Order: sequence, then C-alpha cells, then structure tokens
Amino acid sequence: MVATPEKLQHADEHLSNQETNKQRVAVLLMGYGEVESYEDFANYNEQALNLLTAKFAPVPTWIYPPLAKLLALFDRHEWGHTHHDFISPHNAIFEKQREGIEKQLQSKWGEGIQVFKAFNFCAPFLPNQVLAEIKSQGFDKILIYPLLVVDSIFTSGIAIEQVNNALTELADDNEHWLKGLRYIPSFYNEPKYIDLMARIVEDKINTDLKGAYLPSEIGIILMNHGCPHKAKGFTSGIVESQALYDLVRDKLINRYPLISVGWLNHDTPLIEWTQPNAEQAAKNLIQLGAKALMFMPIGFATENHETLLDVHHIIHALEKKHPNVNCIQMACVNDNADFLATAANWADTHIAELLSADAVTVNPQTAHNHHHHHH
Repeated sequence: MVATPEKLQHADEHLSNQETNKQRVAVLLMGYGEVESYEDFANYNEQALNLLTAKFAPVPTWIYPPLAKLLALFDRHEWGHTHHDFISPHNAIFEKQREGIEKQLQSKWGEGIQVFKAFNFCAPFLPNQVLAEIKSQGFDKILIYPLLVVDSIFTSGIAIEQVNNALTELADDNEHWLKGLRYIPSFYNEPKYIDLMARIVEDKINTDLKGAYLPSEIGIILMNHGCPHKAKGFTSGIVESQALYDLVRDKLINRYPLISVGWLNHDTPLIEWTQPNAEQAAKNLIQLGAKALMFMPIGFATENHETLLDVHHIIHALEKKHPNVNCIQMACVNDNADFLATAANWADTHIAELLSADAVTVNPQTAHNHHHHHH
C-alpha cells in the first residue's frame, strides 16, 4: 500500500482535530438586540417582560402576553409615527463590534478564536440558537462576554440565565460537551474605558464649543442606564453605575465644573428609579449657569432606542423651554477603534486560561447523587 499524500493527510487530520480543538475558543458576545421589524415588537416585549420586569415588578405572568401586545402598540406609535419609522441601528453596530473584536483576537490568537453574537431578545440570534451553532461547530470552550458596561440582573444576569437554559437544553446524556467556560461580567471600572469616555467628551468640546463658552458654562451630563432601587435582592446595577460616573467625572471636573449624572429610566408606575433622570440633570445644570449641554452616554456601549430616541425627546423638550442653551447629543462608544482594541484585550487573559486549562468533564447525571441532607 502506497502512502499517498491524501491518506497521510487524512491520518493527520484525525490527530490534529483533537489538537486544534485545544486551540479553539468560542467567544459569545452578548447584547440586548433591538427589533428591526415592527411585527416583532410584541414578541420582543414578551421576552423582555419575562426576563426583565419579573425581576423587580410584582406582575403575574399571565399578564405578559396581553401586556406585550399593548406595549407593542405604544412602540409602534413612538417609533413609527413620532419618529418616522425609526429602525434601531443597534444590531448593525453590534455586528461591527463583533467583527472588530474578532479581528483583533484572531490577529493575536489565530483563526481558532471565533466571536459569535447573541441577543437577549432577537431571533435568529437568541442564546440557545447561537449555542447550538457553537456546539455543532465542535467548540468545547466558551468565553461568555456580555458587551455591557455595568453588571446587573438586567444585563449580564439575564445573559447567564439564558445561557444556562440553553446549556441545559443542549446537554448530552453522559458527559457535557462543554469542557471550559469563562465569563467577563462588565467593564465599568476599566481604566481604558474611563479614559476613553473622558477623552471623547473633551474632544467634542474642543471641536464644537471651544472659544464660544467658558469651561464653567459647559454642562456635562454623563448618562447611565436607569436602575430600579429594588430588584428582589438581585444586583440592580446602581453601585457599578455610580462608580462609573464618579470615575469619569473625576477625569473632567477640574476643567469642567458643571457635571451631573443623568439616569435614563423607564418610567414605570409604582417603581422607584434612580435620580436625577437626564432631563432633571439638564435643568439643574442650566440653573447653575450652563449655556451648553453635552449629553454623553457612558453606561451604554452600543447605540439603542434609549440613547437615540429618549435623549432626542429630552433635548427637544429642553430646547423649547431654553432656546438659548446649546444641546449636543453624543454617540455611544460603538465601533470606536480604540474601544474595540481594548475590548479584545479584556478577553485575552480569559482566552489564555481556557487554552491552557485542562478540560473539565461534567457529567450532569452525577448532580442528582450529591444531595446531602444535613439535619
């Protein structure tokens, strides 16, 4: 028998499959996702109510489907009529973020690192759909990476909840296909993110406002994702959001004394939200002598209807009352090249750990035999 190149290659492939699996990691980049077709609103809202509202509002579950449809009518009106058929750019931006981070990681680690995106509320990228794809591609190591600034039950919490549900669905009988798992909860206190936020604000002031206003007349509203004060004991995000605000404020306050946090809340009845909201923050700064206002989202990494429509509403209302105040609506960090390079760096140590760690075999069957009852 002659060892033809094909046969040799085939033998090599068999060996290298096990080897290459050691060099492979699936990075699961997770975001909210936003509806792009108005027909999907009710479905989206029902998912959101199930996963989010249940964590802080005493709402019976039977009410979710009808409530979701009702909310869909409001959304339809707001996005469709008030905002001329607004389509959120969130998903397109998130795809650019995914591509950029993957490019950075592959240039360092090779093609064995692939970045997949999953959205909490949007098919066909729901976590269970994406994890099924990851499994079918033969990955057995995963880095769960919610691209979310702040860790809370409403951000990474629901991401983990969905991942766990999906992993339960996808489990095999004897041993679990997943051999390694790591997780990045948030990056609210990462020095590079803090520096970037402050730099974006300063650059904008230098290009748009310098020479027209005194530094003490420029009000800066650093916008965080609003948080309900009570979330059934879950982490609500207030502590990290406040820390993020303080860190960015510290970078700017000596040059620009008028700075306030502005929370972008969902005004739900009977729920106590973080204060001041962005509109109140703006009024407060105007009272202190601000003649220009910068609205900078620091608690969001990706543009969405809150950073676009809600802020647009706030500015519109302010301009009616204070026509002489110059309001500037700033973008999220989105696919800023520095941000994507940094976000890829945050994954490096975890990828290194996954590649070097020994595979851990989990057998779901054994879990049932470990119930010890202590009296």
